[in-house]
Amino acid sequence: MTLGSPARPGRDPHFENNVNLKSTPAVSVLVPCYNEENAIDETIQKLAGALATLESYEIVAIEDGSVDRTLARLQMLKEAFPQLRVVPHDRNRGYGAALKTGMRHAESEMIAIIDADGTYPIHDLPRLVKMAADYDMVVGARTGNNVTYSTLRKIPKFFLHRWINWIVNMKVPDINSGMRVFRKNMAQKFVRILPNGFSFTITITISSLRNNYRVHFEPIDYYQRKGNSKIHPIKDTLRFVQIIGRTGMYFAPLRILAPLIVALLLASVASLAYDTFILRDLTEKSLVLLTMSLNVGIFAVLADMIDKRSNV
Repeated sequence: MTLGSPARPGRDPHFENNVNLKSTPAVSVLVPCYNEENAIDETIQKLAGALATLESYEIVAIEDGSVDRTLARLQMLKEAFPQLRVVPHDRNRGYGAALKTGMRHAESEMIAIIDADGTYPIHDLPRLVKMAADYDMVVGARTGNNVTYSTLRKIPKFFLHRWINWIVNMKVPDINSGMRVFRKNMAQKFVRILPNGFSFTITITISSLRNNYRVHFEPIDYYQRKGNSKIHPIKDTLRFVQIIGRTGMYFAPLRILAPLIVALLLASVASLAYDTFILRDLTEKSLVLLTMSLNVGIFAVLADMIDKRSNV
């Protein structure tokens, strides 16, 4: 009687058939929610319907300390949608903070974000996810045929658009769209400077473009929101200006400071000309302006050199 080779301890020859391995979803869709009890049911239902065309997905709803019944509605929705996971915050921490929490809990390397208020065309999200296979980030640019913006928001956006275009040295169709798909490893490189508020999307747009990531802007529609807007026009516009300036100084200090340098140089030249041809005497004002322009110029060059060295 011939004995066969002894089986390896602890090994089941039918291991692959006996264990149901958990597969990683193709995309993790992050939905930050704050006081969205009137819209969240429809949003999750539409998301599940649209994403069903993908191979696999998960929906991570980050409940950001709402004071209405948003959390209760999400808990009820979990029973009907097994792909839905709910991550609650103990208090309201902000839109950007909710997205950071969502990224930490996301199982996929491909991250999609969309607002819970029904303003974005959810049916277009699978299309953006498929396009993201060829890019580092695909942004749903609100430049489609059906776009609804309040006039109050159009005014500051007009100036902010042009400032960002100057910083990144290209035309950006939408600076802060809340519907986009990006790779988690890209976002994690900038997580330290990504703010906790609504400026998250502006910051990741500037950061990715200035660092030569492949970003595509795909036209989408934009609808009237359900419920009251969380945006405070004056306060948030001032915060956007601060964030744009700060992010620009991180990645494009020369382009941020160039207008100031030119203005100081022109002022110093004008002052020197006035001193020379009118006063016939050199004044301290001209010297101060000239010194300031030289100091800011040297600072801008040094900052740009530091930025370039840190990216080597």
